[in-house]
Amino acid sequence: MIAPSILSADFSCLGAEVAEVEAAGAKIIHIDVMDGHFVPNLTIGPIVVEALRVKTKMILDCHLMVNEPEKMIPWFAEAGADWITFHDEAASNAEMLIDQIHHLGKKAGISIKPNTPIEMIEPLLSKLDLVLVMSVEPGFGGQKFMPSALQKVRWLSKQKLEHSYSFKISIDGGINLTTIVEAKKAGVEIFIAGSAVFSEKDRAQSFQKLEQAIK
Repeated sequence: MIAPSILSADFSCLGAEVAEVEAAGAKIIHIDVMDGHFVPNLTIGPIVVEALRVKTKMILDCHLMVNEPEKMIPWFAEAGADWITFHDEAASNAEMLIDQIHHLGKKAGISIKPNTPIEMIEPLLSKLDLVLVMSVEPGFGGQKFMPSALQKVRWLSKQKLEHSYSFKISIDGGINLTTIVEAKKAGVEIFIAGSAVFSEKDRAQSFQKLEQAIK
């Protein structure tokens, strides 16, 4: 599935932007939450998630690029997030955070930066619903895809096959009509696309082009 990322959307008409990609067939909307500390940018709070929850039936996939995610997880769960993903690098006890998210009735994901070895999260794989591989340095949209991320995807695919894990493999950063094909071949199941969808005038057409590329 392709998950449009609202980080690249026009925030002056966010409701219309989200409605357009939903009408085009999107089932997931990706929401990048940045606190200005874990990454050098500041974006969306739970009030935006709450506003979107009443406007869409899509899965709200909240990616917490924040320090002390345990403080913010309840806020976004209450606001209406369906999936909550935190960064392994920001977690003092990742297993506890996964349990916290599940206890709140949400799907739990973990994300890793490009320089973090994927093997760091191996003990957690059986408990996760989602693993988000960053193919750019988190913090800003529109960056160039890092091919080294695909090695991590291949490793995750192997773990899924060997152990029958149920987590979904997601990738975020630099996804376009070329890199999305490479990512699919490596084993990605959820493709987060920001600029590739929202930088075009016709959001629906750009979304559908990406869908066609992985069929």
